[in-house]
Amino acid sequence: MSGPVLNAGILDGQVAIVSGGGSGIGRATVLELVRLGATVVTCGRRLEPIEETAAMAEPGKVDPVVCDIREEDQVEALVDGALERHGRIDILVNNAGGQFLCPAEDITPKGFRTVVRLNLEGTWLMTHAVATKAFIPSGRGGRVVSVTLTPRNGIYGMAHSSAARAGVESLMKVLAVEWARFKINLMCVAPGVVDTDTLRTKYPPEFRDYLKDGLLAGELVAAENVAQTIAFVVSPAGRSITASVINVDNGHDVCQHPFPPKELATDGGSLVQEQRKS
Repeated sequence: MSGPVLNAGILDGQVAIVSGGGSGIGRATVLELVRLGATVVTCGRRLEPIEETAAMAEPGKVDPVVCDIREEDQVEALVDGALERHGRIDILVNNAGGQFLCPAEDITPKGFRTVVRLNLEGTWLMTHAVATKAFIPSGRGGRVVSVTLTPRNGIYGMAHSSAARAGVESLMKVLAVEWARFKINLMCVAPGVVDTDTLRTKYPPEFRDYLKDGLLAGELVAAENVAQTIAFVVSPAGRSITASVINVDNGHDVCQHPFPPKELATDGGSLVQEQRKS
């Protein structure tokens, strides 16, 4: 992990909402935005993890709120409460999401619907509520970053999440066009295989090994590096970034195996060469 790349204080006076702030990328993002001066409202379905995140930050800078982003009334209450307590919202990070490993033929309609509701509909509900209640009425606009995944051509064994994440990326691009007149910038940050507790504990060891063996650069992405990228695009330096998908994945989107492939590597680790005639 690299050290801080943005100066503390560049987000002084700003208020951010970060969903899924109880662990991994969400927690790292909350802490980075606080370091830069923002007050952060973070939500999750359970209070304990987001309270743990709040305890890691400067006192009074993190406002933990229980919210299931799939439920419209809870999202509305989250945004209304943030405005009532803090007076403004400048940044939204749609980080909350999830999926489960399952062959496509075994995914039930309920299972598919659950993942799509969380990853796609939840992102829509959060984005629409913040835009219509805060960004547009204020006249200042705002920044929206939605976290997706690479490889962006889909992940085998996760058809539901692959469909939902692709939908999020398309949604952000459409809204970036429609809401440019309101000074709202929307974009996606797409991490690769991130070193989180979820990766280490949730998935079968065989799947974790498969992912790790398929890393082009041979290393996992640090959650803090994803958080720093998110912070960059919502900072003044990212003012002109919109309708983009920024990969933070050590090249995982373009290649899901080390180079050269072991079948084509010499004993010294180089690519085998063509034997040319003298």
